[in-house]
Amino acid sequence: MIRIVSRQKPNILKTTQGLIMEAGMNLGLSGDQIQKLLQADSVHQFDIKLGSGKKFKAYRVQHNNKLGPYKGGIRFHPNVDLDEVQALATLMSLKTAAVGLPLGGAKGGVAVNPKSLSSEELQELSRQYVRHLQPYIGPDKDIPAPDVNTDPQIIDWMVDEYEKLTEDKTHASFTGKSLHLGGSEGREAATGRGGVIALRELLKYESKTDKKLTLALQGFGNVGSFFAVVAAEQPYWQVVAASDTSAALYNPAGLKARQLQEYKNCGGRFSEWKNDNSKIIDTQDLIKLDVDVLILAALEDAITENNMTDVKAKIIVELANGPINGAAQEYLTSQGILILPDIITNAGGVIVSYLEWLQNKTGEHWPEAQVNAKLEEYMIKAVAEVYKTATAQSQSLKEAAMVIALKKLVSN
Repeated sequence: MIRIVSRQKPNILKTTQGLIMEAGMNLGLSGDQIQKLLQADSVHQFDIKLGSGKKFKAYRVQHNNKLGPYKGGIRFHPNVDLDEVQALATLMSLKTAAVGLPLGGAKGGVAVNPKSLSSEELQELSRQYVRHLQPYIGPDKDIPAPDVNTDPQIIDWMVDEYEKLTEDKTHASFTGKSLHLGGSEGREAATGRGGVIALRELLKYESKTDKKLTLALQGFGNVGSFFAVVAAEQPYWQVVAASDTSAALYNPAGLKARQLQEYKNCGGRFSEWKNDNSKIIDTQDLIKLDVDVLILAALEDAITENNMTDVKAKIIVELANGPINGAAQEYLTSQGILILPDIITNAGGVIVSYLEWLQNKTGEHWPEAQVNAKLEEYMIKAVAEVYKTATAQSQSLKEAAMVIALKKLVSN
């Protein structure tokens, strides 16, 4: 899996900006308008040096705040670099615009393997990150959240540090917090749940609601596992394959999502799975499976020129950010494959983050059923708008989502 991660780095910013340029030209935007959409409002680069002497590159890119305060996660990963952070910040601007949130787009990260740090070092790193950025973030400026290798504990440290520096007590400076610090019910499952809602709505428009469908899920991490668990509630869906970084499991009779989630939460690896008669296959072979729906919930550039002809699914769900590069996108679309775009499909996380922020601002705490109902409203409306636009303009769903987002960003 590390090989895949290293391959994607040079491409995601190029792919994202290419989509903006193409959609911008189709909309008739001027060169200046397109350039402004490509550029970030602010780029923060700095070094964090721990007391132990370890030193790390850190970033925060604030792309666009025309619709509201900047919003976006913070990832701790050895391969974090400026291009990746800028690309993901740009995608967040598009995502919040496409689903109708009054938020902008940002992203942050530190080039670190958090597993190499002690708990004390991890806390020091988290607090130092906030100290560097404190003047530029806050409840009405930029509201960070967790991302790859960051979790509620890390966010709690960051909130605490921000509040020590500013005396702000709303807890609205970050989202993705622990419940006792103002985190929202339903946040952990939100991105996966949103993906299920998006696919369910697409199937309605495609008149496939009552048809039995097989699903293969690439990436059984937090997002993918919750997608699988929520998908198991759909009467006609059957997840027959899923992968982690070690291997993929394939079982035509269907996988037991909750059991797999518990296994992964206890540190299990699919390459060592022995709990049923599922076949263990190579991770790269998952996308070659003859299934109805392929869900990409791992990392960027999972499908490129190298493997795009292997895809047999008729519907692809982009649950990760940028999992299909430009060339593969064009080829798959030409083959009549429906691609549910990332800026809609994985927006559940930022939608519930927005709802968490609203709860913090008003001093409320909503029950999970209320949070999930509001998530449904946003996702249903977003998929309806994208499908309607794509049909009216004879565009792919990806192109339609980009057009919707750009129109909102240019008109405001």
